[in-house]
Amino acid sequence: MDIISLIKDIVDVSLVWLVFYFILKNIKNNVKLSLIFKGIAFIILLKIVSYIFDLTTIEFLLEYIIQWGFLALIIIFQPEIRNILEQLGRSQLLGRHKILTVDEREHLVYEIVQAMDYLRKNRIGALIVIERDISLGNYIDRSKKLYADLSSDLLISIFYEGNPLHDGGVIIQGNRISCAGAVFPTSSSSKINKRLGTRHRAALGISEESDAISLVVSEETGRLSVAVKGELYYNLSIDDVRIMLIDELRPKKDIDFEEEELDEEEIYEENN
Repeated sequence: MDIISLIKDIVDVSLVWLVFYFILKNIKNNVKLSLIFKGIAFIILLKIVSYIFDLTTIEFLLEYIIQWGFLALIIIFQPEIRNILEQLGRSQLLGRHKILTVDEREHLVYEIVQAMDYLRKNRIGALIVIERDISLGNYIDRSKKLYADLSSDLLISIFYEGNPLHDGGVIIQGNRISCAGAVFPTSSSSKINKRLGTRHRAALGISEESDAISLVVSEETGRLSVAVKGELYYNLSIDDVRIMLIDELRPKKDIDFEEEELDEEEIYEENN
């Protein structure tokens, strides 16, 4: 019985840590939720400090904030909380997303860069979103599904002005175009230039809520932008876009392996 109880305790603790791991992982990939998490951590820290130093007024106010704050957060940030729960259910834990080979990644980058080069030269606006670990299934469900092989010609034709789907965004899963005409949440960040339009705000918005890579071609100027991890990189060259795509699409294990190699080289140089 003691062994069975020990196994139960280990499984119990492991499941709790697994839940916390996926929650924290999704918070890390969501800019809005990470800010909320930091705010909660700050309030808890302030509460501890006020208790230690016997700051009665601050402790009294914080007591009310903690008592009603969580309810207020649930009401105000209900869409973000729903998103993170959906992301937990659709994460790579279930093995849903395809891991691309080197050749497939090179083909993906080549076709996207070719399309963006044509679009920028002809001042055709475009928004291309590449799904990574966090599923964009809820946006795909509300858009026009294609599930077509990726090609620069198809991307160009989708964003051609006469196409009914040119105003929305394209979502790429793996090496296929899953849908067109997708609508994304627009960012309310104060850091984004006020002159930038809806496409740029939508690109930044989806990069704040997921780990997707968003690529934008400006219809007015033909300038290229990339939004990733809640940051918008504006007015890039076509080579800049190519390098960013190659770097961002590399599997994490390859990046870790390269970092280990660099560390070993540095240690070797220091010893010699």
